[in-house]
Amino acid sequence: MQSSVIWVRQDLSVDIDALTRLILANQRDNGEIPWCEGQKTDPWDHVESAIGLTIGGHYEAARRAYEWMRREQLDDGSWYAAYQDGRPEDRTRDANLSTYIAVGVYHYYLVTGDTAFAADMWPTVRKAMDFALALQMPEGPIRWAVSPEGRADTMALLTGSSSVYMSLKCALQLATLLGQDQPHWTPALQRLQTALRHKRHLFNMTKSRFSMDWFYPILSGALTGEDARKRIDKYWKKFVVEGQGVRCVYDEPWVTVAETCEFILALVAMGNEEQARIVFSWISSKRFDDDTYWCGFTFPDMVIWPEDKITWTNAVVLMALDALYHLTPASQMFNHASWDEPVSD
Repeated sequence: MQSSVIWVRQDLSVDIDALTRLILANQRDNGEIPWCEGQKTDPWDHVESAIGLTIGGHYEAARRAYEWMRREQLDDGSWYAAYQDGRPEDRTRDANLSTYIAVGVYHYYLVTGDTAFAADMWPTVRKAMDFALALQMPEGPIRWAVSPEGRADTMALLTGSSSVYMSLKCALQLATLLGQDQPHWTPALQRLQTALRHKRHLFNMTKSRFSMDWFYPILSGALTGEDARKRIDKYWKKFVVEGQGVRCVYDEPWVTVAETCEFILALVAMGNEEQARIVFSWISSKRFDDDTYWCGFTFPDMVIWPEDKITWTNAVVLMALDALYHLTPASQMFNHASWDEPVSD
């Protein structure tokens, strides 16, 4: 990366160092990265922040974040859903939260080429994936979690299973890289893909008010090509506020920077980079005086809410910038054309 300043419009630039400074300022000595000072840490957003640090070139800090994950992993391969001040706050063991480590470690490898670190993290990744796949239904979806009492939930979530799909793809790439054959993973990926494409009735649709349910099947690469385009077009007006960004949920006047940036990643993934740049231009100025980004804002009154400076929000801004401006060797990681599509069963 040649410069920390990226010009997103003729009159507007983004300072990458400002975004990574926020993440670094919140990272604790043990490597843990909470949402912000005084708030929780969850495994998924912790990894997202580590990805942001990697994009910003802070490799040692990113490694410390992954090493925190390795130390905190439970015997069954999972993590608790939330930690507060170093102690478990929510003892739910969520499949999606527990598998995102594969995306982070593979991303770190793509940027740095550090095979040794990938090998060090491999046992952690393998155990995480096997935890989630033990929750896979015969038809393909992933049950979303195990309760604090040890009961596997019967419900599968479309967003969560889509995220697991991306994690499993990355885990398979790591397995190939490291010569660690996992013959049961590919059929599991195929069943999951089939469910995400053709068996939506198997997922809990009460979450369909969330924009992530709209675009995560595309972001993960489960939906590609014409199917992806049709899904984007079908729900565009439901979730997109022209000139502002993407709603978190369709029935609330609240645009969130993270969902908007993830949607940008989905657009780039399917090859629509021009539209992705337009959407990024809408939120590119939604930031504080220190150049870090808001979590979200209401419209039309434009009230910043919440006012916290969130680590993972700024991390996904970095991911969107990387996808659009090719800052690192991992900039194409979500692009559908970069992946060999599994053969559906």
